[in-house]
Amino acid sequence: MTISSSLNAGVAGLAANASRLATIADNIANSATYGYKRVETDFSSLVIESGEGSYSAGGVRVATQRLIDQPGALATTNNATDLAVRGRGFLPVTTESSLSSSTGDYPLLLATTGSFRTDADGYLRTSSGVTLMGWPADPDGTIPVFPRDTGDGLEPVQINVNQFTSEPTTRIAMGVNLPATETEFGASGDPLNLSIEYFDNLGTSQNIGIAFTPTIPGAAGASNTWTMVLTDSASGGSVIGEYTIVFDDTRGSGGTINSVATISGGAYDPASGNFSVSVAGGPIEINIGAVGTGTGLTQLSDSFAPTSISKDGSPVGNLISVEVDANGFVRANFDIGITRTIYQIPLIDLPNPNGLIAMDNQTYRTSNESGTFFLWDAADGPTGDIVGYALEESATDVAGELTQLIQTQRAYSSNAKVIQTVDEMLQETTNIKR
Repeated sequence: MTISSSLNAGVAGLAANASRLATIADNIANSATYGYKRVETDFSSLVIESGEGSYSAGGVRVATQRLIDQPGALATTNNATDLAVRGRGFLPVTTESSLSSSTGDYPLLLATTGSFRTDADGYLRTSSGVTLMGWPADPDGTIPVFPRDTGDGLEPVQINVNQFTSEPTTRIAMGVNLPATETEFGASGDPLNLSIEYFDNLGTSQNIGIAFTPTIPGAAGASNTWTMVLTDSASGGSVIGEYTIVFDDTRGSGGTINSVATISGGAYDPASGNFSVSVAGGPIEINIGAVGTGTGLTQLSDSFAPTSISKDGSPVGNLISVEVDANGFVRANFDIGITRTIYQIPLIDLPNPNGLIAMDNQTYRTSNESGTFFLWDAADGPTGDIVGYALEESATDVAGELTQLIQTQRAYSSNAKVIQTVDEMLQETTNIKR
């Protein structure tokens, strides 16, 4: 019985070290695989209760575990959509085969890194088919509220590389100096005209025409008063606003706006200097300066000079690049200088990352051992941030694996020697009969 238990223990030792050799081989083979997490083999002894005066060898039991929570170093790349998680958390990904499914059911997998590029349909996926998922943004670039304890709101990130975009003008700031001499007695009273370009809802260039007409006093002196009429080219030149502006001529405040009376259009706010007019595509807020500030409209000297005209909005532009920032926002950059948010990539966190089930291509799926997951904004809560132009290197330490390889070889040989010795002892026992 004791000799037989020794034989069984030796066989168990061979099997355990063979398993350890397999994990070492896997770790070394994937030492250059981005996102690979090394597998660790642990041995534990088996104890069989023995009778008094005898001992039975129990052997050894082997257990393997993938250390998913151990990160690898980050390596820089030249691709903006090479992504890696710096710190805690996982990227939500799905399989390539699910993209062709008509059900819209995308199995949720987890990954710590990936070299994502657009395929023929614009989906961001790796060469092995792992597809990035995120929350789609509304047309204005805001991210709707999605549930954080489920992946139901996540969709495969799809980039339309032939995308065009434009932004309508919603705000204009106008700085113009009006000649004070034009409001004096005997001046011509001719209007001074100004045209300001804006972009409508389709990215088409339109114009707001502004006519400044001075009020000429009937006797000597100056009125310091102007009538400002605004017209819209998109509305056939119809009047969209009319205002009477009186300028201050006192010491210390000369040339600044004293008061604005609204004849038509949106009401003027003396504190902010804003009023709103409605063009064909919607309202536009115009700033001419607050009362007494000297910004916006002024009335000084004898020159008519637009000093500054600024506005938002843009014409139609082409998509030139896509980047993912540290907070997981996927931003599309256009050749007209604007950037639009099109997706947000959350980071998935769970209590026991090492309890995840390993899948192909350095992806994982949840299990009972991993615990329930939660979707965080990147760089928020316990999660790290997302790094573009980077990939996570393999967590394998080749030098350490080679050291364990030597130890495993020695242990395997020793267990083989035990089996050989037991065989010789059994042979001696057989020879007694002879």
